[in-house]
Amino acid sequence: MNTLNLSIIIPLLNEQDSLEELFTRIDTVCRNNKLSYEVWFIDDGSTDLSWSIIENLKIQNPQINGIKFSKNYGKSQALHAAFEKVNGDVIITMDADLQDFPEEIPELYEMVKIGNYDIVSGWKKKRFDNVMTKNIPSKLFNGAAKRVSGISLHDFNCGLKAYKKQVVKSIDVYGDMHRYIPVLAANAGFRNITEKPVQHQARPYGTSKFGTERFVRGFLDLVTLWFVSRFGGRPMHFFGAAGTLMFIIGFLSAIWLGLSKLIDVYIFKVYGNLIANNPWFFIALTMMIMGSLLFVAGFLGELIIRTNREHKNYHIEELI
Repeated sequence: MNTLNLSIIIPLLNEQDSLEELFTRIDTVCRNNKLSYEVWFIDDGSTDLSWSIIENLKIQNPQINGIKFSKNYGKSQALHAAFEKVNGDVIITMDADLQDFPEEIPELYEMVKIGNYDIVSGWKKKRFDNVMTKNIPSKLFNGAAKRVSGISLHDFNCGLKAYKKQVVKSIDVYGDMHRYIPVLAANAGFRNITEKPVQHQARPYGTSKFGTERFVRGFLDLVTLWFVSRFGGRPMHFFGAAGTLMFIIGFLSAIWLGLSKLIDVYIFKVYGNLIANNPWFFIALTMMIMGSLLFVAGFLGELIIRTNREHKNYHIEELI
């Protein structure tokens, strides 16, 4: 059985104008470099003619495959669906808007196969996007992601990436975590990650489907990923420790209040000072309650992890 060299994954939303040109360039590059390949188009709820074009391309090109979502679920869900289907030794993801260059594919393939990298991430050193709405926020976002994750990449959000097959089969991309696939992979033990400067051009057709709000979501996802990577496997380590500490502080405070009351009554003969009149009584009580709740949250988190089963939060309407 012949080994398939490449699986190329292309998520898309309303990109009818670019699909034929994109596939033609991919086919030319792969044929010229003698690379066997398959293409997976994932239609993430397009309302234009994108799916019809994919179906027509499939008729004459059996190496084309397609997944059609019943509605727009997001890029992470599109990648998750494709990762389950691909068969190539090397997996390449790229956007459908022609801002990524298919001509980069052979070098990305060689870096994974010959260089033995787990992931090669594209780096758009020279961007042709709006400076205020994309370039500057992107630099801030990438700087924060690099610092928090400890992974030295300049462009986490670049859609053009190459992976070993084992990587995409070992990670679970959910929510909006497609931005942080290198971090997810590193957490799974695939730490041989590098980057390659890639060409970039202005979008020739249509408009961007992402606004500046994606950077806000990106920062929130980064915080989530940091927490999950440290405590996701054992939530009791965080919630249990914090809950125990708060309960102990509250309990010791309550003991101190009780002892102070006894000293006032039996030594200083001071009567009438109710413990409930002391603000520390409510602080101690609140801390013990919160400590108990955090401990229970950690315990429930452990139970959820142990009983969780893989589930898909998207619906595939059609598969070709």
